[in-house]
Amino acid sequence: MSSQKKCPDCGSSEIVEDSHYTQNQLVCADCGFILTEGLLTTTYADEEHLQEVAYSRSTGRNEQLSRCIQRGIRRVRDLCKVLRLPSLFEDTAVSYYQQAVRYPCFRLVSLEKKEMLVGCSVFVTCRQHNWPVTMGTICLLLYADKELFATTYLCFLKKLSLDVPALSLIDLVKTHLHSFKLFQSSPSIPAKYIEDKEQLVTRTVQLVELASETWLVTGRHPVPIVTAAAFLAWQSLRPRDRLACTLSQFCKLAGTDLPRPAHKRLKELHNILLQMAPQLGWLRVLKVDRRTVVKYVGDLLRHHSMLLRSAFRVVDTTEDACLESSAAVQQPLTGESSSMGEEGEKQQGRGTRTPLLPPCILNPRKKLRTAAPSPPGAVVTGDEPISDSEIEQYIRTPEEKEMFRKAQACLQH
Repeated sequence: MSSQKKCPDCGSSEIVEDSHYTQNQLVCADCGFILTEGLLTTTYADEEHLQEVAYSRSTGRNEQLSRCIQRGIRRVRDLCKVLRLPSLFEDTAVSYYQQAVRYPCFRLVSLEKKEMLVGCSVFVTCRQHNWPVTMGTICLLLYADKELFATTYLCFLKKLSLDVPALSLIDLVKTHLHSFKLFQSSPSIPAKYIEDKEQLVTRTVQLVELASETWLVTGRHPVPIVTAAAFLAWQSLRPRDRLACTLSQFCKLAGTDLPRPAHKRLKELHNILLQMAPQLGWLRVLKVDRRTVVKYVGDLLRHHSMLLRSAFRVVDTTEDACLESSAAVQQPLTGESSSMGEEGEKQQGRGTRTPLLPPCILNPRKKLRTAAPSPPGAVVTGDEPISDSEIEQYIRTPEEKEMFRKAQACLQH
């Protein structure tokens, strides 16, 4: 090592001798800048005159990698080492990074976005090899903004034309819970909050599968659902000691971030469990609410297939609807018919179940469009012109005439 020289590029004094093609050259160990090149004889034109050619001008390497690209490659390799990825993953991630930086949308950007590019290269490699790593983990290691990372990631996939498979929910649960701090005794965590890792993972997987069967996962980010399921599973394993703990306190104890939609996902999971609970015979006599349903999560999950079919079956068939409408028509005729109609409606109301539909359909965000108000001063007189197409709408077909005649005869008798 030469302690007298400094790198003219970064100012570092870590200058080492590197043997390349049996030629010694001085290289900066921090940024990779070549201070002095070895001399090579190659197929370069000057070789005809037996002249020595500098390495950067030889056919072996026509151009050097820029200092920025070298730094990015080092960052990719360092991130792979932190995640303990195999060497094959490391080489693939470096290859993706080198392909991406050729595009102007990634080359002429800020250092923050170039750091996102490092994370995208590693993240894509892990996904393609089915290695369970979340986007949140990458952002946490790089101190990166999640929204900016997601935007860069989509652009990365588009430019490189990559196909990335989705991560399995089961693998995601195991990976997400692996970093929790609730599995080992700690002075900052009470003993009643410590839980066995295998039990918590198993119960969380069961709740996530239940959420998947009830449309709570479709089209949504999985991490908030996994967080809510982990909290519910953790409470259900020792409800007496943990019912007073909130979701925010749980995430703080576990040392993980609290996603904003996690509270909504927890509420939706509670609603599903509350609809399943009355289908169990020994829970019908109990008053089960959001707080106490946690005690019976184990029983509900054990019979969840049968309970889901029973809780969300639709009893209101076409035949029942016809009977109800017939009772409503006969209601004004006699008092007895009226009372029978009311009783039938009550029985049907008790038997009807809420259909199992996605939350976006049960609780749509968009409001229904209302009809445009008529302009002021517009009065309908009945003398307005009518087009031929509108006239055809008022002419009954022979089938409609026959149906109308039968309906009138039914009402007369």
